[in-house]
Amino acid sequence: MLSNFKNYALSILKRKQGQGMVEYALLIGLIAVVVIAVLVLLGPAIAAKFQEIINAL
Repeated sequence: MLSNFKNYALSILKRKQGQGMVEYALLIGLIAVVVIAVLVLLGPAIAAKFQEIINAL
């Protein structure tokens, strides 16, 4: 049973079809995580700056 799973996993890893699409999906996911993290960290500062601009007008 375990050897069958090992052979199946190795056959999946050796296939080249669809590899580019998976890489693009991983990149998009990583970029999304980074953007969300930046917005969470800098969100209050950005909101304060916009409020300062609004008050100046």
